Amino acid sequence: MQIYFEQNLAFLAMPKTGSTAYEMALRPHADIVFAKRRKHMTAGQFKRRMVPFLDEFYGLKPEVMAIIRDPIEQIRSWYRYRARPVEKGGRADCQNLSFDDFVRLVMQEPQPPAAAIGTQLGFLSMFDGVIPVHHIFAYEKQQVVRGFLNDRFGKTFEFQQKNVSPDKPTPLSPDVEAELRAFRADEFALYQRVLDTGGHLQQYNG
Repeated sequence: MQIYFEQNLAFLAMPKTGSTAYEMALRPHADIVFAKRRKHMTAGQFKRRMVPFLDEFYGLKPEVMAIIRDPIEQIRSWYRYRARPVEKGGRADCQNLSFDDFVRLVMQEPQPPAAAIGTQLGFLSMFDGVIPVHHIFAYEKQQVVRGFLNDRFGKTFEFQQKNVSPDKPTPLSPDVEAELRAFRADEFALYQRVLDTGGHLQQYNG
């Protein structure tokens, strides 16, 4: 997560949505950078903890942006990451699981350690369901994200792919996909809202 004072903008780093590439390019302009375990601060955490701090100490009330990905593809990226070969002593939670198996674990409540990835909707939402994010972009509309950032910062950035998950066959059976779409209907609906706007949903006036 990064905050840019001059641009009055905060960029939330949703896991598996390509945020690292953007943060690498934007880092020289960032006034506050959260890394490691703090990197993936959720929208709720930002609203509760950072918004009062920024207002009190800097008089700053930044707009918040985040990227959302097709929910199936975001889970698929998690699976490829968790199923990657690792060196001796490393953790490989999913090497012996099919993608169907992984998705079924993701739908368990609570999620078991091998599939503890949370949800995109949970990342973006407060406990009361409010989504305190002003700009939500579709991962699949990269030119829209880049255009927004280029305009906001007044320059043209070069964004290089980072942290790409290793390739691995990930077929998803129709039955499991249907179950997932029903189980995460609200997340799929939010993602569709973002697509319906052309890839940039502007909302939230808090």
